[in-house]
Amino acid sequence: MAKIKDGATEATDPEKVSEAQIAVHWREEGYYFPSAKFIGQANVSDPSIFDRFSEKNFPECFKEYGDLLSWDQYWHTTLDTSNAPFWKWFVGGRLNASYNCVDRHLATDRNKAAIIFVPELEDDETEVITYQELYARVNEFAALLEGFCDVKTGEVATFHMPMVPELPVAMLACARLGVIHSQVFGGFSGAACGGRIADSKSKVLVTIDGYYRGGVLQDHKVKADEAVARALEEGVVVEKVLVFRRNPGEYASNSPMVPGRDFFVDEIMPPYKGKLVDPVSMPAEAPLFIMYSSGTTGKPKGCQHSTGGYLSYVTGTSKYYQDIHPEDTYWCAADIGWITGHSYIVYGPLSLGTTTVMYEGIPTYPDAGRAWRIAERLGVTHFHTAPTTIRTLRKVGPDEPKKYNYHFRHMTTVGEPIEPDVWRWYYDVVGKGEAVIVDTWWQTENGGFLGSGLPALNPMKPGSCGPAVIGIFPKILDENGEEVVAGSGMAGNICIRNPWPGIFQTIWGDPDRFVKTYYEKYNTDKNSKDWHDWPYFANDGAMQASDGYYRILGRVDDVINVSGHRLGTKELESAAIMVDGVAEAAAVPVVDDVRGHAVEMYIALKPGVSPDQGIEQQVSSMIEKEIGKVARPKNVWIVADMPKTRSGKIMRRVIASISNFTDVGDITTLANPEVVEDIRHYVQSDKVASGDQPRELTAAELAAILAFGSSE
Repeated sequence: MAKIKDGATEATDPEKVSEAQIAVHWREEGYYFPSAKFIGQANVSDPSIFDRFSEKNFPECFKEYGDLLSWDQYWHTTLDTSNAPFWKWFVGGRLNASYNCVDRHLATDRNKAAIIFVPELEDDETEVITYQELYARVNEFAALLEGFCDVKTGEVATFHMPMVPELPVAMLACARLGVIHSQVFGGFSGAACGGRIADSKSKVLVTIDGYYRGGVLQDHKVKADEAVARALEEGVVVEKVLVFRRNPGEYASNSPMVPGRDFFVDEIMPPYKGKLVDPVSMPAEAPLFIMYSSGTTGKPKGCQHSTGGYLSYVTGTSKYYQDIHPEDTYWCAADIGWITGHSYIVYGPLSLGTTTVMYEGIPTYPDAGRAWRIAERLGVTHFHTAPTTIRTLRKVGPDEPKKYNYHFRHMTTVGEPIEPDVWRWYYDVVGKGEAVIVDTWWQTENGGFLGSGLPALNPMKPGSCGPAVIGIFPKILDENGEEVVAGSGMAGNICIRNPWPGIFQTIWGDPDRFVKTYYEKYNTDKNSKDWHDWPYFANDGAMQASDGYYRILGRVDDVINVSGHRLGTKELESAAIMVDGVAEAAAVPVVDDVRGHAVEMYIALKPGVSPDQGIEQQVSSMIEKEIGKVARPKNVWIVADMPKTRSGKIMRRVIASISNFTDVGDITTLANPEVVEDIRHYVQSDKVASGDQPRELTAAELAAILAFGSSE
């Protein structure tokens, strides 16, 4: 099927590739090695760790993670598989997540900064919250939730909050009480929040009046009214809405406070000032939080994460893979509304007793140097962000990092595959050739990293997340359940053969959907209690190189099938970005009568690059060179900007709909919905003018287009 030539994997005959597999033509990159200085200080530099976490020692190897926590009662069973695939970790153990993230650090580090909050407005004062101050705030808000809201252990409280310090305080207050928290990304609409409230049957909503975005104070409280109304439509009554004020003594919203329902936190807090609440000792398998998936189609999935398993996993991966030390200043530039923020802004770093940075706004406000000024001023040692952000910073300020005297020791990329070209800019320019890069693969459902190199022990390879993390045993299967061989140049569906402590417990209120979505596809015996019979289907496409490193190709629903040749969008986009002048790229399928689907590329250019420089032809030629004629785009569209979610991800579903003359669907959650009509008019007018008339799609064709990119 494939051969290795000059270190690159290339298909010998793309027309003969089985539709059960994805053909990959990505050139294998060379290694980058960590410095001796980094290796000398790393938390893990002893290769014996690979043996300790090998399959022969599973599941007891994860005792090493569990022992990083403080337990009220030690567990008697590391992994209980009796109700497969609803795994239970550290059964018999009891602990409290809030205690582990706050209380246990007070004896030695009460005056150390726990959270540094950087407001978006650069003239506003940075807020430093010590562990002692965090302890006081968490206790007071826990007392308020318990006393004023009558929220009880095991119930759910919903937050619809932006990046402000009140959010981690509220999360840890819930954890202190054993109350399950459900944080909804602040950029989501009130209706989206209301649907999640209804699903979790939450009777309390915690929100804020406003927050800064792009220098503008956004009205956020108005979304609370929409959320409560939507929840009521679905039969759930929100009894109390707690409203923080972004600016003390002011009200940032035009939405009136509803008497008896809405309460300013600062006005109801005085009776609870100085109150202390004993942390509730929770069973390890008790739910800690719900994190709803962010899919743009279908009902969101409420991923239910445990207390002991989840907290041990994010603590262990923060120490071993993020290489966090207590004296570090760690900045994860994600949003706490996503799982990355839960795991690697709040629970992981605080469990280790380090200083975690929170930034309120966008990294390019007021200019492209903002992120690097923050890093310089705070002495940030660790920087953690998504490829989307890296591409944006490279686009608007490619030389900005050179202007600032910061020095990262460690950098992370998370959330989607990173193109090798972008990786090299991140390493050379942002990291100044000094920092190690940990390229991570994992999902909302997973709790923490699944694919990544141990930074002192595994060399880095651009575009590859590296090997599986310790204690994780993947395999790649095709659509027929056959294993795809490492080094074959072929890809399939990546699965994890074994459970791990960070894996979510179930979909909230829908265990059947949990089994159907993640385990049914490759299950060999539905009555088995043996974990070997229950591989976890990640719904991502991937390949494994001969060196054992994985390259993630994106969601299975992002694969484009051209003449029976399954092409991963990330491979197409990486080739396009190799063209000088291209800042961003998105590949989408367009229905084709002969080939089934053809590829269309959307690209955005770097500032100062003219669209009349033959870019379209260069992109087509580069894709043909890197992948082959089968992947040559039918059209290349140059657009001013891509339709993006508030988290910065390109919404391929929308542009795929435009290319296929179908309804773009709901675009209210986009950060820039105004660009959609401009793109639609430009693309569809040009298509019609060139004789590409729209036709009515079959039900199957329409379903395929609507499903494309639906996981974003």
